[in-house]
This record gives sequence, C-alpha cells and structure tokens, in this order.
Amino acid sequence: MDLGIRGKRALVCAASKGLGRACALALAAEGVAVTIVARGEAALQTTLAELQKVGAGGNEDVPPDADSLRKVGAGGTAHQAVMADITTPEGRKKALAACPDPDILVTNAGGPPPGDFRDWTREDWIRALDANMLTPIELIKATVDGMIARRFGRIVNITSAAVKAPIDVLGLSNGARAGLTGFVAGLARKTVRYNVTINNLLPGLFDTDRIRNVVGAQAQAKGMSYDEALAERIANIPAGRIGDPTEFGAACAFLCSAQAGYITGQNWLLDGGAYPGTF
Repeated sequence: MDLGIRGKRALVCAASKGLGRACALALAAEGVAVTIVARGEAALQTTLAELQKVGAGGNEDVPPDADSLRKVGAGGTAHQAVMADITTPEGRKKALAACPDPDILVTNAGGPPPGDFRDWTREDWIRALDANMLTPIELIKATVDGMIARRFGRIVNITSAAVKAPIDVLGLSNGARAGLTGFVAGLARKTVRYNVTINNLLPGLFDTDRIRNVVGAQAQAKGMSYDEALAERIANIPAGRIGDPTEFGAACAFLCSAQAGYITGQNWLLDGGAYPGTF
C-alpha cells in the first residue's frame, strides 16, 4: 500500500535507537524527509546512514549547517540528524530550527527510572513530567497550527502500555504518560476537521535497550539471570514472543498515512495481547 506521504517532512524524537529509530526508518521507506533527534552523536550518525539506504537511490552528502548533518537518501530525499536533548527548551529549539514545519511529528523520550514512590522527590516528578508529558505538548504547540494551515498533519506520541495497565514500579511513567493521554484526548477532537490527527502508540515488550535495562533490573532484584527474567515476562504474552521494533515502526507509518485521516484521539496498544481487558 502506498501510504500517500511521499515528500512530507517528519520530525522524529529519540530516534537514534529503539522504537524511535524504527519509526524513522518506516517513514523514510515511504519517501518522507526525516529529521531525527537524539542525544548520542554516534548512534545518530549510524541511524542517519541507515536512513539513506532505505529504498533505491543515492546517498550524496549535503553540506551541514550549524546544528544538523543533512544527507540525501532514497530517491533524493534529504534526511537530517540533530544532536539535542528534546526534553529541554534548548533542545526543542534546535530540533525545530532544523525542521520548522513538519507534516509529521513523532514524539518520544526515554521513560523515567523504576522505583518506589516513597523515594521519589518533587524534582523526580518534575523531570518525569517534563520529559513524558510537557515536552510532547510543547512540540505539538509549536507545530500543530502549521499543520492546520496546510490541511495535513499527523502527530504520533510514543507512550507506554502502562497507560492501559499501570506497572507499579514505573509510577513516574504511569503518571506522566497518563497526563499526556488526557491532554491528547481533548485536542485531537479539535484538529481532525483540518485533517490533522493526534494519536498515541502504546508499546508493550519490544526488543529495545530500554526494555533490556528494565528486565535486567528486575532480574537482579529477583536474583535470576536475564534470560530467566525475560522468559518470565514472555510467559505472560499471548503472542509468545517479544515485539520486533519494525512492527512498531510500521504501525506508526500507517497512523501517519493519508489513509489514517479518520483515526484520531486513539491509543493503539501493541503488546502481543498481554493486556487482558475488553476495552
């Protein structure tokens, strides 16, 4: 299926690794000019090089500006990598300077650490809210009016399956992401008449560095090996396996497609059937 977004511009956050990277690659495969943002230069450069190889076409270098490295990839599509912390005002300013008028926005940021709520300070809560609630809202605020004016926009927030089924040790994430979900539920109903949709993708257990760290911490706490801890988690997934990030990227690309204009304010759960509820 041609998703109808060739030539569109996308800003994808935390896109050097994991689920963000998978989304960036899936969009690039559809002919979208992708700007990826992350903090680590080496991983950014690796992912940028991968973006050039998607599909057929050249990978001619384009002189970089002060804040980003630009390259031409498949079919002459220009991609960019911006090294910045998207959770800070300075990082958002840098990212939006490189991609000021995106047609597609994929928000993403690493989740806060696990722990016991008794140990969390006000500063811990503020950091979690800044990263996983307020940063997406600021990015939406900076881009949505341009999308409305152009009568096309797709905003996808990568949140967590914990929004549907909270995980006790991830209370910081549960609270911040649930707050973003509530905000999106209202705004998405106002923008869709202009062909601007806002949706959330809720990942369960996917094969990413983040999940490896979480499972590793659980293994250490329980005195078991990593493989044993992972097998214990997989035992509760009806699909019988961990998710492949490319599956997640494909779902993101569809939500960003021309065909998805009637889908808004939704929370798509990708968890292999782990959530047991009807709704």
